[in-house]
Amino acid sequence: MTAAAFDAVAPAYDRIFTQSTIGILQRNQVWSVAREIFHPGDRILELGCGTGSDAVALPRLGASVVACDASPQMIAIAKQRAWEMGHSTHISFAVCANEDLHKIAVDGEFDGVFSNFASLNCSRDLKAVVAGLAGKVRPGGKLLLCLFGRFCLWEVAWFLSKGDAKKAFRRFCGSGASARVGGQEIQVCYPSVRRLKKIFSPEFSLIGWQGIGVAVPPSYAESFFHGRPRLLSLLACLDENLRRMPGARAMGDHILLEFVRSAS
Repeated sequence: MTAAAFDAVAPAYDRIFTQSTIGILQRNQVWSVAREIFHPGDRILELGCGTGSDAVALPRLGASVVACDASPQMIAIAKQRAWEMGHSTHISFAVCANEDLHKIAVDGEFDGVFSNFASLNCSRDLKAVVAGLAGKVRPGGKLLLCLFGRFCLWEVAWFLSKGDAKKAFRRFCGSGASARVGGQEIQVCYPSVRRLKKIFSPEFSLIGWQGIGVAVPPSYAESFFHGRPRLLSLLACLDENLRRMPGARAMGDHILLEFVRSAS
């Protein structure tokens, strides 16, 4: 069901998010960290690669990539993007849900794992994801994972202003919330940092995290900021101070967590 939903939105995904001003600002925040984590010669596994915007950027760091997504249509667009940008020899693609990583046949272990913009929030069983990663990441390998946060101040204020309390507080529901994607209902979960730390332990240890989009709003606010580039630039500058600040970092649209693979 999740794959079919994202198949339906794949043709419009870049226009709606990737190429949006807010999408670019949030991705830039993630990449300011990714450039510190991943290094030339690294072999990276990407989860939920979508249309391939991050997959084609990783080879610029000198890394090789195996990029996965449950949506065949997302993978088709990602493959075309890699070919057009001349990175097809450095990236291999696989249609694979996050929970099914054990089905991917690869030689050797990965030096790192990258997952951007909430693919893991749509996973049915994060423990299965962790089990699959544990068998594919070398000791000392890094995980850089970007998920929807448990509390987004922007989201609460945005939807309360529209009189929609259900959406304003949807992230607080322990069992997650349903979202309509591509005309279908999918379940989206919003685990806390504490919960994620527990799920990934003992195979992986959390060594740091920060907020993404604390001052910069979620992408659904794009229309409001159309024609207000100076305001968005100001919010992006403000994020440079807020996203690592205890308390404030937990209020972002996303959270960015860095894990390290424990010694075997």
